[in-house]
Amino acid sequence: MGIFDKIFKGGCSCDVDETLKENTVKKEGIMTIKILGTGCKNCTNLTDNVEKAIASLNIEANIEKVTDMGNISSYGIMSTPGLVIDEKVVSYGKVLKPEEIVKIIEKL
Repeated sequence: MGIFDKIFKGGCSCDVDETLKENTVKKEGIMTIKILGTGCKNCTNLTDNVEKAIASLNIEANIEKVTDMGNISSYGIMSTPGLVIDEKVVSYGKVLKPEEIVKIIEKL
């Protein structure tokens, strides 16, 4: 039930094309990969391995480095480096090899 006992049927009353809405939410299908860490050697190694994995898959991705501890802790990880793909934590506390990252990306 919704407000004033009205049933909310979902959807939007605006005239925005559904495809446009999906592309806006998913950033036009480009994967977003975040490396969570303070910039230590392990974080740098994970970043390098992510770049190798992306290159081997021949895909486009936005790679972001998150160094703020407040932002890092908001993902619920307690040890770095962390790897987040499209806002899903897929690894933390270790440096994944490029082959491992490829397997994770292929499963998503």
